[in-house]
Amino acid sequence: MFLSAVWTLTAPIHCRGSNAKQDCILEPLCFPEHLCGSASLTSSSDGRPVTCSLCSDSFPASEKDQLLKHMVLDHKLVIADVKLIADFPRYMLYWKKRFTEQPITDFCSVIKTNSEGPVEQQEHYFLLCDALPEDRILREQLQQRRLEEVLDQQQKERDDTTFHRACMFCSEEFTGNRSSLLNHMAKEHSFSIGLPDNIVYCNEFLNTLEWKLENMQCLYCEKTFRDKTTLKDHMRKKQHRRINARNQEYDRFYVINYLELGKTWEEVQSEDDRELFEDEDDDWSDWQAHPVCAVCLFCEQQAETMEKIYTHMEETHEFDLHKLKTDLSLKFYQQVKLVNYIRRELHQCRCYCCQEKFETKEELVQHLVNTGHVMQLPEISHWDQPQYYFPTYENDALLTALSDSESESEGPNPSSEVPVIAEDISNLKVIKQTSVLNKLLKDRGGSN
Repeated sequence: MFLSAVWTLTAPIHCRGSNAKQDCILEPLCFPEHLCGSASLTSSSDGRPVTCSLCSDSFPASEKDQLLKHMVLDHKLVIADVKLIADFPRYMLYWKKRFTEQPITDFCSVIKTNSEGPVEQQEHYFLLCDALPEDRILREQLQQRRLEEVLDQQQKERDDTTFHRACMFCSEEFTGNRSSLLNHMAKEHSFSIGLPDNIVYCNEFLNTLEWKLENMQCLYCEKTFRDKTTLKDHMRKKQHRRINARNQEYDRFYVINYLELGKTWEEVQSEDDRELFEDEDDDWSDWQAHPVCAVCLFCEQQAETMEKIYTHMEETHEFDLHKLKTDLSLKFYQQVKLVNYIRRELHQCRCYCCQEKFETKEELVQHLVNTGHVMQLPEISHWDQPQYYFPTYENDALLTALSDSESESEGPNPSSEVPVIAEDISNLKVIKQTSVLNKLLKDRGGSN
């Protein structure tokens, strides 16, 4: 789907006309209670500078976000799913060469902003993503190369007999293979980080854990305590002698996280579980859904169900999204753009009806109430623009609850201008069986 592709961009683009550079949201915003994102399995440790694909400017590897901003502001180029690129410097070098050989429009989708506005206020952005076969092949090759490097490193660690380290709990020293220390911690201290053969960058992993303990931090809940005795009692009484599997800081230390592009160990494991039980009857009796925790458009109020957040906005702020949807016959994508537009205007402390600016969000909300602008929208052409496909907050749960209007559900609308690209779901089992990664892993397993 076009929308799902856009949601995975590195940063939302919300610009307006000639004041674009002064009136842009280029940072990926998140609601504080739901910080999301994945641990970096792709960061380069050699400190190579990264050169822009469209000019000679280069940035330190640690300032990748600055490079992405540069490409958006100066070249109008957006790269989708940047976090899933295994070797970003090589990726950029590859496209730098290709962009000198052919026009950028041969590779990128073109997104026109403010498409129904004056020509002088229209801008074209270029989207480079793996919908392009050449880009997908490049990403897969970089991922395979990364996997080979990780497996080589793991094999070196498994064969290393010079390992020497003290236990972080009792200071007993271990020499030889790393497995002796890991097995000791699991048996004597009930602290297991997994099977030794599943771990890579073991020394760095242990350094990370020791640093947390030295700074009086619990390894599971990550609370900080005043001294080691209090920390030790806490970890024992609370049974916190384990790491937090939800902490994505640890993902890079487990080989399973490198096996498939863009998938965490939980996703890989869940696929394995489905394959084991695909012939059995589904039993959902123990299903427990995680709360949605949607955030109000006008304040920090959260609710675990969409009904509660809609009720809150209607009763507290006199804003009825359902009524707007019905009165304006909003299609699904129009609802998405409307929510993103309102979020963006409120973030900028600007009234979405009259465009008046305020110093604080509280002043703006009071203005909306006093003037009756809460349920008043500008002309539909003002907000029904392609740039509002981009979410203002990348973890905005309110967007996931939007639904088609009744008129849309009766049948397809042949006049719809929204492109929908079907995902390729052809014979997934054959694809898995013929995967290059499967062959690579089998070869590695046979060499042990």
